Amino acid sequence: LKMSWFWLYLPLHLLTATCLCHSIKAPTTSSQQSFKTNLFHFYHSLILADGKETTVHLLKDIPKRYYFVLEEGRVLAPFSITVTPCDVPIEWSILVYKSPPGKAAPGDHDTQEVSKSPKASSLVSTIFSYKGNSVETYMGMSSHSALYLLEFLSTERDTHITVYLTTDTTSGHLYPELPTDPRIDVVGIGHTTVTLAWKHSPSVLQHREGIQYCLLVNEKHNYKSLCAAETAIRSSGMKLPPTLALSLSPYLLEPQQVMILSNSELSIINKVSSGEVRQVCMGTKNTYTVPNLSPSTQYYFDVFIVNLLTNASAAYTGTFARTLEEPEPKVTELQDGKVIHVVLDGKKQKFYSLQYHARHKKIHFTFQLCRGQIRIHITRNGKTVASENLSGLRYFSLKGKLLDTYSVQLRSTEESNSSVKVQASPHFHKPLFPLLPESLKIKSFSKLRTCRSVTIAWLGTQEESKYCVYSKRIAEDQIWRELQSADRCSGPESRHKSEKVLCKYFYDLNPQRAVTTETIKGLEAGTLYLFDVYLFGPSGIPVRYHSKVVKTRKKC
Repeated sequence: LKMSWFWLYLPLHLLTATCLCHSIKAPTTSSQQSFKTNLFHFYHSLILADGKETTVHLLKDIPKRYYFVLEEGRVLAPFSITVTPCDVPIEWSILVYKSPPGKAAPGDHDTQEVSKSPKASSLVSTIFSYKGNSVETYMGMSSHSALYLLEFLSTERDTHITVYLTTDTTSGHLYPELPTDPRIDVVGIGHTTVTLAWKHSPSVLQHREGIQYCLLVNEKHNYKSLCAAETAIRSSGMKLPPTLALSLSPYLLEPQQVMILSNSELSIINKVSSGEVRQVCMGTKNTYTVPNLSPSTQYYFDVFIVNLLTNASAAYTGTFARTLEEPEPKVTELQDGKVIHVVLDGKKQKFYSLQYHARHKKIHFTFQLCRGQIRIHITRNGKTVASENLSGLRYFSLKGKLLDTYSVQLRSTEESNSSVKVQASPHFHKPLFPLLPESLKIKSFSKLRTCRSVTIAWLGTQEESKYCVYSKRIAEDQIWRELQSADRCSGPESRHKSEKVLCKYFYDLNPQRAVTTETIKGLEAGTLYLFDVYLFGPSGIPVRYHSKVVKTRKKC
């Protein structure tokens, strides 16, 4: 747009139009007023930039106008205007102001005149109008002797939109292209997963580096544009990064957001009042399986093709799907005093149900978490009596009536395998596990470390029990795996004989003094060691203390 030429051209053009209006012999009063009003709109409008996406903020019931003209010297020129509502439906239209008869440029026949009058009213015509919240694009041919006015109006509430005008339709597109069939196909539905597929965007095939697909998952409805989705999430009280593509910066996350990065895919989960809103960017893959969904729940899926260089995006036609109902878990009967070892597959079988028919009023439930993360839920005759996440060893002493029915539901809270040992018994039954100390942590004394020895300590109890210490050398890159993958229910029988250090008995009637220490000698300098302590009770079932990693001094 040649600005210096434009400002000279505009007053002259308007003056010519104004004079022409007065030269018409018998215009109606309404025609005069309408034309003068339209000319007045130009003086209170903004210039719409060519080749740049413009954000327009609209106040309720107050129209906003933008105008543009083409570069001087071009007789016919194609142009396109794309308007993206970012919230509520809006009304928008394009009006064209043409030169008087005799000076009309080719292409004027493309406009649709508002009035049949060949006189003053023919100078102004509406060539396009729309009302709704879809992304709409108008493409047309323009004459250099015409000016165009865009008028936008929101009648519901304050909102914002984006407007993109371009007169260069040959050098590329700001927005990524959609395929001829922009639908998202649901190709698989499970209890907690939905698999989606969509046709490739031509932009991905042409510019693979700067383009990526992003998926939005929510429980409310589909969104027709990326800015509409972001506006809806912000209105729920959450601050979002400017676009899905920019969500790759972890420091932009809010406290209500959780970021998961795996297999080169970025997932961001937003905790909002209407449920979770998930954003997943998966590069140029056009299939994706959405994991960790809730059973028997309807979800809405939107795929956006995002230009990482311009942050412009285009939306596929959204779809929805309902996950399958969770199958009724198999119920296992608990017998008095019998220990059941339950293993849960975090991907296939996340639930396990146990049932116990009480033959006594007082009942004890014992849970020993062996691996992973598990949540337990206990009901008596259908009413909840306990519900919590397991950590180590846990006892529940419950009092009810004879023949009460207890149901125990175990649920894995992570995708990896989890396991737990469970026992139900009357209150007078021989306890499965030994009396436990207040803490199962092992302490090491830094000042007592030498190049060849380490001193550790742990708490005991008021009853005499057997404690066995085991140790083994580990490399630094093995620490995390050893601590995370350890089976906390396994006993010394799973250890190599060479790892056994000693066994000892001790107790103290005063819990404050039930502490024992042990110095392990014959170690190598500057070496990492993993220490474990096993506590044995009357039943012979061991309880493993939390493993402790200690490094001997390198120099003494």
